[in-house]
Amino acid sequence: MEYVYTAMLLHSAGTKVDAKSVEKVLKAAGIKAEKSRAEALVASLEGVDIEEAMATAAVAAPAAGAAPAAVASSEEAPAEAEAEEEEEEVSEEDAVSGLGALFG
Repeated sequence: MEYVYTAMLLHSAGTKVDAKSVEKVLKAAGIKAEKSRAEALVASLEGVDIEEAMATAAVAAPAAGAAPAAVASSEEAPAEAEAEEEEEEVSEEDAVSGLGALFG
């Protein structure tokens, strides 16, 4: 996960996301960087619009996080709560699919 965060950080800073930059950032953070993993990350990001993927994940994540609080605070019947939990799972899947775009 550190590698993906590094790619997002480099992109947000306007720096080219390449294996060397990924390794430098990870080393600066005190993480032993593996060249092969950095290269695999960069290869998987080819053709991916990182900005769009980050925006999609940022929009979907709060919606998924808000659903459990709403269920816990309401006094709904168990069947209604189960229906909302099912909707929550779909929302979490949407959030994950947005992040999945970072991997190609």
